[in-house]
Amino acid sequence: MRAIWKGSISFGLVNIPIALYPATRSEELKFRLLRESDHSPVNYKRVAEVDGKEVPWNQIVKGYEHEKGKFVILKDEDFQRVDIEATQTVDIIHFVKLEEVNPIYFFKPYYMEPQKGGDKAYVLLREALRTSNQIAIAKVVIKTRQHLAAVKPQEKGLMLELMHFSTELIDVDEFKMPETKEVAKQELQMAKALVASMSAEWDPAEYVDEYRDALEKVVEEKIKRGDKAPAKSVRLRRPTRVVDLVAVLQKSLEQSAGAGAARKTKPKTASSKKGGKS
Repeated sequence: MRAIWKGSISFGLVNIPIALYPATRSEELKFRLLRESDHSPVNYKRVAEVDGKEVPWNQIVKGYEHEKGKFVILKDEDFQRVDIEATQTVDIIHFVKLEEVNPIYFFKPYYMEPQKGGDKAYVLLREALRTSNQIAIAKVVIKTRQHLAAVKPQEKGLMLELMHFSTELIDVDEFKMPETKEVAKQELQMAKALVASMSAEWDPAEYVDEYRDALEKVVEEKIKRGDKAPAKSVRLRRPTRVVDLVAVLQKSLEQSAGAGAARKTKPKTASSKKGGKS
């Protein structure tokens, strides 16, 4: 696998040569748009909205729409004025506790492989982060764009995980969330019991993309039987152990309330009647 970026981790007077490799891959099946009559691939054209004419690349400029239908044009020299120097370094700014950072900030991981001469410092940084339960917050320029990033210990190595800037995240206050209310002790106990009954050790291999697997089977079937032959339908297996927590609790409460009402209306026994006469 080719490295997407090579440089070094820099903090204080320390420089660790590293290379970045993608830690994820797309598992989606890719489809081309075709003309139905002869399966000729359909390509996209750059067409102007005003007259529908195709526009060659040398006549295309970049514009920012500051008002509806009004654009300010930015040329190459304008972008160069704000161009951030690609220093080929992961510049560490601070070290922070991992639990202090909301997971919503992280979005794209990369493996950091030490390069020649960097093993000792690499291991030293990894162990320093691991034993202190901290991560390094850094800035790095990849493909002309500056990113906020975190350097994290991961098993035998270090990960670089790109992060959102705070201005990129939508404030949760913009959404309607339930008001804080005290929950009944009995309800909470039942909820915790249900969570405990469904608890398991984390095994990522247990969770698979069933839709992708089913779609692959349809594609393979059509290849074997001929493109025009109908493929056998593939039903997705219904998820197991999926429980509506609220419904379960509600049912439990109804049963509990019903049992209480039955106790109140239950006729007195013969022994209690005798006891009443004495």
